[in-house]
Amino acid sequence: MLKGFHHVAIICSDYPRSKAFYTDVLGFSIIDENYREARDSYKCDLGLPDGSQIELFSFPGAPQRPSRPEAQGLRHLAFKVDNLDEVINHLTNKRVECEPVRTDEYTGKRFTFFQDPDGLPLELYEL
Repeated sequence: MLKGFHHVAIICSDYPRSKAFYTDVLGFSIIDENYREARDSYKCDLGLPDGSQIELFSFPGAPQRPSRPEAQGLRHLAFKVDNLDEVINHLTNKRVECEPVRTDEYTGKRFTFFQDPDGLPLELYEL
């Protein structure tokens, strides 16, 4: 049956800005990057050390998707971290604002939210 997630696909509004955010700020490595002339679109496969991947797409004229107030559909993407405070400090130094840290009422684990350049809600979840 299912083994886990292979990737999450994200369509961005500004490809160079989002590519820099996911690589320079969040530390994803570029696995593969292709310009698809027929679609006037980039597709960039980004990876983390555990094999998690993001497919970053650019599509000219793609419509915006509301994220606030919370809309139906994918709510957010959560990243697991060992030290929440360390990652928050890293993001703050990169001028990325994080929400106040909260504690999951069911698991007792700490977490916070921040956004990518297009306002996609991203979560840091401390293991």
